[in-house]
Amino acid sequence: MNILIVYSHPSKKSYTFQVLERLKSILGKQNWNIEVSDLYQMNFQSDMSEEEYEREGFAKTDLPISKDVLAEQEKIEKADCIIFLYPVWWSDCPAKLKGWFDRVYCVGYAYGQNETSKEMKTIPVGLAICTAGHPNKFLEEIEMAQSMQTVMLEDRLGKRFENKEMIILGGTLELEKVMEKHFSQLDTVIEKIKNYLLK
Repeated sequence: MNILIVYSHPSKKSYTFQVLERLKSILGKQNWNIEVSDLYQMNFQSDMSEEEYEREGFAKTDLPISKDVLAEQEKIEKADCIIFLYPVWWSDCPAKLKGWFDRVYCVGYAYGQNETSKEMKTIPVGLAICTAGHPNKFLEEIEMAQSMQTVMLEDRLGKRFENKEMIILGGTLELEKVMEKHFSQLDTVIEKIKNYLLK
């Protein structure tokens, strides 16, 4: 099993980093291959260049794809499961991760295929795991949870993934009250992945 974790947080002092370490520990016990794209550590370029826009905006699939984007696409092609791990900032993922989708999901690969382009493979399992300050109940009441799920699961993951799910680890403003519950939720990730793959 090849697991790719696309991780987006600038600080190793963050709770999201603790979640990453927990995930790596849990997944590592399965002897699965784990690769992490740590977008901040990699200094991943989130802004699309003018040249990239020309390729995207006018569907010029004959124009070259940047080396850093090709490297991420190679990781995608090896993956059986991709986990997107990030904090919720202003109702969405950090700009680094949004930029990852903007650039890595390029025309001819993630959409707009033609006879000369290489289509992104369909990934068996996609999980979006995000930490949020507000409790899940509040996020659901104001319909923010539903909005985040629609954007991430229906648009960004979309039909590119056979099975997909979002896990919101909410209530982190009172971390001591929720951490145990969150870590229990993370412990179920292994079974979720296995169950999806055995469908």
